[in-house]
Amino acid sequence: MLGLGILLAATGYFGFKFQRLSAEQEQIKEDYSTVNNITFGIFSIDLWTEQLAKVVTGEIKDFKVTPEQKKLVKKAVEVQLHGMVDQVVNEFNKPQKSLGGKLKKFAFRQFVDAKELHAQVPSFAKTIVDRITSPRATGKLKAIAVSEFDELTDKTYDSTRVAIQSVTKQMFAKYQVSSGAAFNKHIESRLDAIRKVTYNYAYAMLGCAALAIALWLVLRKKQHLNTTFFVMLLLIAVVLLIVGVTASIIEVDARISSLHILIMGEKISFDNQVLFYQSKSIFGIARVLMAQPKPDSITVGVLIILFVIILPMLRMLARGIHLLCGPRISENGVTRYLAFEADKWDMADVMVVGILMTYIGLNGILKSQLTDLNMKTEFMESTTINYSSLQPGYLIFVGYVVFGFFLSYMLRKITCKVPETLPAE
Repeated sequence: MLGLGILLAATGYFGFKFQRLSAEQEQIKEDYSTVNNITFGIFSIDLWTEQLAKVVTGEIKDFKVTPEQKKLVKKAVEVQLHGMVDQVVNEFNKPQKSLGGKLKKFAFRQFVDAKELHAQVPSFAKTIVDRITSPRATGKLKAIAVSEFDELTDKTYDSTRVAIQSVTKQMFAKYQVSSGAAFNKHIESRLDAIRKVTYNYAYAMLGCAALAIALWLVLRKKQHLNTTFFVMLLLIAVVLLIVGVTASIIEVDARISSLHILIMGEKISFDNQVLFYQSKSIFGIARVLMAQPKPDSITVGVLIILFVIILPMLRMLARGIHLLCGPRISENGVTRYLAFEADKWDMADVMVVGILMTYIGLNGILKSQLTDLNMKTEFMESTTINYSSLQPGYLIFVGYVVFGFFLSYMLRKITCKVPETLPAE
């Protein structure tokens, strides 16, 4: 009793710590996915505006006119000036009807030579280009361009701006960090530590259950200890079931690991963008289903609660009653049915296979969809990553199912060895 009591207490303690850490891990990862959500990253107009503003402002400030560009501008100015001279000459050479017009035409022909004007065009063009490309003129143009761009960015409004500021401020205060990089580093380090301890607690729980089974196998021939063994093992199974259905069993985590876009020779980068995150326990899945407005979802949620949680509890209770109580209660039809015949309605083993198949199928779909988002071109490169995984809670639930099979075997062994009471003569 002392040895089994220690194993039961250890299983309960490890289960309590395991469940607490599992809930803490789920909450931390929800906070992490909220801060790094794609809504507050790639889909945020504010973030794009900030990134583009740096690129455009940098390009404006670094703008310089090269000698080749000066030559091109000078040629363009010369073309315009030649066109203006031709236009003026043609205007004066038109037939004039009025006396004033005829006098202007006569004076223009006497004092102005069109060939001389065309000959002076290159020097005029050079003077104009030198003026507009001087450091002073370029500085004024840059100032005007930056001012206009800043005005445009100020007019750009993002409905997520307030939400981003509120969420980041709250999360940074909660985890006592001052920046997004520090937040991510702190959370990732904390999650790694929790993950290791959680698995240690899970292995410790399963080890206690295995040790209890090994102890019974060694002492199984001592029939006077069988009832005690079975009851204590039932209590260990109850702990495994409670922890197995309340701790997280599956986690879906899809992310864009990195996205790099080349704009105007500058790289705009987004890293660690969470596309989707969910972590659920069996009980949590049932609650989500029952909270849906659809009758079919509610039905599935109720069936999970009934056949995966309530019925296994009733079966273990009936088994304990069958061994501990008198014949009037232990041999009752309901008790015997739950203890020996209701296993076909117990869906815990089916749930184990269903969760595994769901994970395999969902993981395959996610990998396929995320692969389509991976691309590498001259101007854009993106990589995705799938962090979806089965959680330690699944190990505990599998351990309970295996432990339940052993309890069924043990109960049949014990009941077969109990001698039947002979009627009084």
